[in-house]
Amino acid sequence: MTAEATLARFREYMVGPARFMNLLSCFELGIVDELRARPGLTAAELGAAVGAKAAAIEQMLFLPVKEGFVAHDETSGGYRLDALADVPEAELAGVVDFMHFIKVVTLRQLFHLTESVRSGTLVGLSEFYGFEGTLYEAAATHKDIGDPWSRVMNATTARIDPWFFANIDVPAGSRVLDLAGNTGLGAIHTYRHKASPGLTVTTFDLPEREEDCLRNFREHGVQEHCSFIGGDVFVSIPGGFDVVLVKHFIDMWDKDDVLRILSGVRDALEPGGQVHILVPIYPEDVHDTDNYTIDFFPSFFLGCSMGYGGPQKLSVYRAWLEESGFTVTQTLAKDPADLPRYALPVQAILSATKPV
Repeated sequence: MTAEATLARFREYMVGPARFMNLLSCFELGIVDELRARPGLTAAELGAAVGAKAAAIEQMLFLPVKEGFVAHDETSGGYRLDALADVPEAELAGVVDFMHFIKVVTLRQLFHLTESVRSGTLVGLSEFYGFEGTLYEAAATHKDIGDPWSRVMNATTARIDPWFFANIDVPAGSRVLDLAGNTGLGAIHTYRHKASPGLTVTTFDLPEREEDCLRNFREHGVQEHCSFIGGDVFVSIPGGFDVVLVKHFIDMWDKDDVLRILSGVRDALEPGGQVHILVPIYPEDVHDTDNYTIDFFPSFFLGCSMGYGGPQKLSVYRAWLEESGFTVTQTLAKDPADLPRYALPVQAILSATKPV
């Protein structure tokens, strides 16, 4: 790439945040909804409908018109949805939820990314919320973070869990541990997807999750099959299990901590027991331009989520499992073609057994 071409690439980065907020604001203002309901509205009519000046509406719609999302009739001055009209409303709502999550969870905190990388802490959370800790701890007490994060995570879980459970083995009657299972959704899905006589599923997470977890079990009618144990994965993981599930968790940590987690999982399993890991991965070829995990997750984990950690390549996770004494039996990456086109993480399953 020439120097001129390299400099030209910088423009994409420089206009990125402005383009993002311009588009999202068109949804937040209600412009898109108004045009869906009443195609052909002028800037003045749109302004009256959403509570903004006509001149401001014109400015906001230049970019959507340029991108082909919205069409503008120069003669009448009317606007209508163009490419956006072809996207099912349910899928578009999922995109907007993800964009809102990016706005409130990442954009603000990433203002302090440089300081976060230097300190290994989430400086943005401290500056904006006076909070010392991780995103997941902050989400429990700050609703403006917790609600958009939960919507995105629940949508991801609903999309990926059927694929995960269709591709793992949970023998009949197994004692299953859902490691860092939060408020029990993973345990509920485990029982529903893998139900068998005698199957039990235990959620293991911080003690403060217990009340919400047990309530979820009751509300979903699985309280006879699912239970909760409170604790810290870095202190002690309960033992005597045939299967351990580790979902959306090990990507939060650097290598040394991942190895500590895997060592605890190995000790928690009976000989011959299985561990199944669900984790977002980076492509083996980091130059893969169709994969956006590298575009998003390094800054997300270092500046917004943990202050450290981040996904790895599938081959790296396999090596870490083997280093921890497991025999790897399966590695399977989700086909990106099966994901919504706006989805960022590419998930993978790693399955392994504890030697007898």
